[in-house]
Amino acid sequence: MKRINEYKKLFSIEEEIDLKDLKTKYRNLVKDWHPDKFQSDDEKFAEAELKSQQIIDGYHFLISISPETKEANAVEYSETTSTCRILDFDLKGQVLRIDFSNGDSYEYFGVSKKVFQKLINSDIPVRFAKRNIYNDFLYRKMKKAAVVA
Repeated sequence: MKRINEYKKLFSIEEEIDLKDLKTKYRNLVKDWHPDKFQSDDEKFAEAELKSQQIIDGYHFLISISPETKEANAVEYSETTSTCRILDFDLKGQVLRIDFSNGDSYEYFGVSKKVFQKLINSDIPVRFAKRNIYNDFLYRKMKKAAVVA
């Protein structure tokens, strides 16, 4: 959740993410912080490089959790969570990563250690996840994992 709030603050987003508004804010921020605006010996050059990378990362991250993106990918998400096995899962902070048998990986935000422990201790993790994780937490799809032959 910290990451979400940082990126929302960077783009001055108060409420729900609107892709059109996000794109406009992204373009304006990139114009202001593009490293080409500064000389390589200028002290702001290094700051601009760092800030522009943060802007790009934030933009892609916020797109991935926007309601419009979730709606566009709802069928694929539903198919993955209802038909695929869980291969692996891991909790870092309050971000739960679940890897599925079709190669998809999703991050779920705000998952407590208590919920994670219940997932670990459940007899059937996929059933626990269907009932307590998939539709209860903000999520985003991560890049598709490379299939190992």
